[in-house]
Amino acid sequence: MTLSTFWFIVIGLLFAIFLFLEGFDFGVGMATRLIGKDMDERVAIMSTIGPHWDGNETWLVTAGGAMFASLPLWYASLFSGYYIVLLLVLVGLILRGVSFEFVKHAETNAGKNIWMWTFFIGSFMAPFLLCLMLLSMVQGIPMNANGDAFPKFFDIVNWLSVVGGVAGVLLSLVHGLNFIRLRMEGPLRERARSLNKVLYPILFAGEVVFAILVFFQTDFFDKRPISSLIITLLIVVFSLIGYWGVLKDHEGWSFVGSGLSLSMVIVLLFNGLFPRVMIATNPAHSILIKDAANSHYTLTIMTIVACILVPIVAIYFIWSYSLFTKRINPKEDKVKY
Repeated sequence: MTLSTFWFIVIGLLFAIFLFLEGFDFGVGMATRLIGKDMDERVAIMSTIGPHWDGNETWLVTAGGAMFASLPLWYASLFSGYYIVLLLVLVGLILRGVSFEFVKHAETNAGKNIWMWTFFIGSFMAPFLLCLMLLSMVQGIPMNANGDAFPKFFDIVNWLSVVGGVAGVLLSLVHGLNFIRLRMEGPLRERARSLNKVLYPILFAGEVVFAILVFFQTDFFDKRPISSLIITLLIVVFSLIGYWGVLKDHEGWSFVGSGLSLSMVIVLLFNGLFPRVMIATNPAHSILIKDAANSHYTLTIMTIVACILVPIVAIYFIWSYSLFTKRINPKEDKVKY
């Protein structure tokens, strides 16, 4: 395995970790309006991710930074071609981020309500637009021989990308509700379970539609049929595990199942991309990993640094999550984070 291929895999892993961790943050944000009946309950739901959301977000920053340093041509082509979409993703993340502080400092109920709606909207925007972009990218977009991408509106917004965006939102919501079941006591926990009993059958239908569109609108099953089929089945299997956990009231299994099904979407996309990083409508203009890579010396230094820092970061994340294991009951506890 070359270092460029290694870093392609690392970037995919970073995106998968981001969706596993930040996915339940997005879902919790959307759940504030779906299962919270008053401001106390909504603030309590928000507080379940209060200690974690900003740390979870750094995995996206790290993925972007790793892409810039290891595969700069990929970074340049992707970020220039999808500039507006990525800007809107950033707007969603900003809206959601500032809501944590502004809800606490708003002096009126109307002000608090506005920022809770902002929290909900930002939590919806980010996964929808991010998945919209990723599913657009793997279908092939107009590019020239220099790697410049210039997708038009319907290259970005089409059946597969919209279904992918909706699937990303639904998977995040299911994942967030499963996290709420881990962290909450009282009626909110049961409401989260009841809503997931309704959402999972819808999710399974959506996954079937998603798989059919991926089959017909990408070249994944032509170029990598066996691995694409296995990964697609794993998405469904992990969703079934999550649903089983909901039905049997095993929130741990539900959380792991929904998180892995969300992460496996990234695995499917990166598996289908390989050995490319950008797919052009003219195959001769597609960008390969080896052509997008930085120098061997740079990749070597990055690999050494990553091997030192990643275990430290992993230990910190495990420690930080272990500090916040007490369940929250909005009617009995004063919620702080």
